Amino acid sequence: MAKLNTKTNIFILKSPRVTEKSSMLQERSIYVFNVAVNATKKDVSRAVQEQYKIIPLRVNMVQIKSKKTTVKGKSGKTARGKKAYVFLKKGDTLKLA
Repeated sequence: MAKLNTKTNIFILKSPRVTEKSSMLQERSIYVFNVAVNATKKDVSRAVQEQYKIIPLRVNMVQIKSKKTTVKGKSGKTARGKKAYVFLKKGDTLKLA
């Protein structure tokens, strides 16, 4: 497994997670990101500080388990992952591209 570059934090935040639930959470200053599988809460907090120049209040992490799938008679698995809920102060917002 590749070690994360903690100086640049470019591999920690993969992308913002855009779903109906995450859109509702953004109204309460909670943002959801897809993150690297081996990222920690401190890594995500540092990455948000560097990329968006805002200090998060707290970060919660959730494992996304792989699931069995079958397509046209062939079975396989979806990729596993990790997502992070980033809590900001009331009134703070992030500009997601």
